[in-house]
Amino acid sequence: MRFTESVWRPSGSALSFGPDLEGNRLFDVVVIGGGILGLSTALHAARSGLSVQVLEARLIGEGASGLNGGQVIPGLKYDPDWLLEHFGPEAGKALVRFAASTADSVFDLIANERLAVPFTRNGWIQAAHTQTALKNAEARDRQWRLRGADVRLLDSAGIAALTGTSGYLGGWLDRRAGVIDPLSFTTELARIAAAARVGIAEQQQATKLRQEGGAWRISTSSGVELKATSVVVATNAYSDGLVPGLARTIVPLHSFQIATAVLPAGIASAILPEGQAVSDSRRILVYYRKTPDGRFILGGRGRMSLPRHEGDWAHLRHAMVRLYPFLAGIPIEKRWFGRVAVTPDHLPHIHSPEPGLIAVVGCQGRGVGLMTSLGKHLADHLLTGDPASLPFPLTPIRPIPFHAFRQLGVAAAITWYRTLDALER
Repeated sequence: MRFTESVWRPSGSALSFGPDLEGNRLFDVVVIGGGILGLSTALHAARSGLSVQVLEARLIGEGASGLNGGQVIPGLKYDPDWLLEHFGPEAGKALVRFAASTADSVFDLIANERLAVPFTRNGWIQAAHTQTALKNAEARDRQWRLRGADVRLLDSAGIAALTGTSGYLGGWLDRRAGVIDPLSFTTELARIAAAARVGIAEQQQATKLRQEGGAWRISTSSGVELKATSVVVATNAYSDGLVPGLARTIVPLHSFQIATAVLPAGIASAILPEGQAVSDSRRILVYYRKTPDGRFILGGRGRMSLPRHEGDWAHLRHAMVRLYPFLAGIPIEKRWFGRVAVTPDHLPHIHSPEPGLIAVVGCQGRGVGLMTSLGKHLADHLLTGDPASLPFPLTPIRPIPFHAFRQLGVAAAITWYRTLDALER
């Protein structure tokens, strides 16, 4: 059984891209990684007049961009006051504006380009199951309301009405957010990028980078060598040794998901009746939503190693039944997983270790909106060379000390936190 076959479907207009490459041609930009960030960067760079080639080691949509839960959440892990304190008044204010706009980037692109992407924009709920989480929600609500965001604090009755489950003390509703079919979105991004004359090559892995004669030379798994003025490495959690030290700046985690069979109408209407997505406040959080055809999807952290059997998703079924006991008899039809990248400070990192080379890592679980929006800023930076066009500062590559042991520690922490969450119920 393949555990990368999700419930999502590519758009009807999705194209298939062969591995063919035109060697020895000098491109303005070669983008390594055909996920949301790579395709968004390529699209905006091409529309600015740059010649662009995308290299994707797999097929478009086979990585986390096409396998995630499709939640489009604005903001970052940190609230506006924290960003202002840590980045200063000017940079912090710009970063708050960027964070507030990331969901708009997705939904505006869908609308303006008429993308064949199923979506609902009724908001996202952050559910609080402890008093501490509720106080955090109150602070978040206050900070974003001061900045004019369409947000609302929920009491226990309000969140029960919106989720269809009891047990939460309250929560926070961000109406700027929504849900999409992430595979359709990724394949549609590839379609409009190709229409903008971006070259896209699937099953072409970049194996080596080197500078020579003022240009970058990119070796590929097929033996074809490309040349480029600039290179963007947009491999995130799938980063390897292509850029020295990059893979050791992140902790890659697996996000597991399950999808039920199509729910009977009476059951479907009782769950998330207004179509919001939810993330809870547990240490090892779960997130959930419904699909347009009436399935229930729930996701959360899985084992650090690759899954081996259906039992590796048992914790998600347990969480589903804990939330909605009446789903106990509903079969699970799909199980899949994708890889996400977490940085030690829980912020995206933009690196430029050498002139003409840019690498980005760290979606922190909010990659759909974050990477769509960041692609436009990266394209502007490629065009102007101005670091001020980037929402985050350029930082040196700093590998995590004892990286292998850090991953083992994360695995142990996940097990321990899951135990604490179970005790809190």
